[in-house]
Amino acid sequence: MKNNMKKLSFLLFGLVLLLAACSGGGSETSTETETESNSTGGEATTEESKTFKVGITQIVEHPSLDAATDGFKAALEESGLDVEFVEKNAQNDQSMNTTIAQNLVSEGVDLIFANSTPSAQAAKSATADIPILFTSVTDAVGAELIESMDAPGGNVTGTVDLHPDTIANTVAFLKDELGAKKVGTVYNTGEQNSVAQVKQVKTLLEEAGIELVEAAVSTSAEVKTATESLVGQVDSFYIITDNTVVSALESVIDVANSNQLPVMVGELDSVKRGGLGAYGFEYYDIGYEAGQMAVKILKGEATPSEIPAAYPANLKLLINKATADTLGLEIKDTWNAEVTE
Repeated sequence: MKNNMKKLSFLLFGLVLLLAACSGGGSETSTETETESNSTGGEATTEESKTFKVGITQIVEHPSLDAATDGFKAALEESGLDVEFVEKNAQNDQSMNTTIAQNLVSEGVDLIFANSTPSAQAAKSATADIPILFTSVTDAVGAELIESMDAPGGNVTGTVDLHPDTIANTVAFLKDELGAKKVGTVYNTGEQNSVAQVKQVKTLLEEAGIELVEAAVSTSAEVKTATESLVGQVDSFYIITDNTVVSALESVIDVANSNQLPVMVGELDSVKRGGLGAYGFEYYDIGYEAGQMAVKILKGEATPSEIPAAYPANLKLLINKATADTLGLEIKDTWNAEVTE
């Protein structure tokens, strides 16, 4: 009997040790698994497996804006993220522009890409929570999209489409290379980005002793008539990055070429469409850079307020050879220009 009790006690003691060992080992394994999941990007794995819905709103179709949208989409597609695009175009209709922004918010998109100043302003009015990435915006601070280029604040950041030297270089070219005395411009006074540019153009032209003659439009259908109204008053044109006018640029080019008047334009795509020249950059590139910002936001690496807004890089002079030939202008080596047909 005494021996049986000893055997039972020994078995019970062994069972207790076995349970303690199993209990302790299980707790340690669980902790290691949890730590490993967090440290090796458990959250990133969730981001990679999620399908993000990205809204795209663009004010109107024209080659520069279209190229910027292509660049934005390429950056996201190359990021490895699973992205579904909801792409809308307002066709230069301001009420439609507002409706598009509101609908994207209602659909619960994860991020909005706003291509143009009106598109970005409508998106910002529609939401203070959803991240907004803009591009093709000339004066993001003046348009009250961000607080400053270095510290955007809020839920908005992006890339602007005006290099700090663009207008100054163009004014110098008009004066020194084309001998301009009176420069005509056509723009939509309802576009904040255009008003800001024309103000800067006028100031720099006046400092150079050149008069700016303005013609206002509100729709693309008015562009040709407005351009014709300046013939006889000016010796050259400077068409800024006004969406209304650029979408009908061929009307300006036809009138100008018929009257042997050079047209300096605000971006490179307009040179390829017949403008004489421009100091510019590729809109695809600023769209792509905005897309890279969007990738950081969707991956949770930064918020819009933490990403400074950016100016375009790689400013260059592009000259249209066919237009120069039409005007009887020699393309000088000293211009250091790239040439397109």
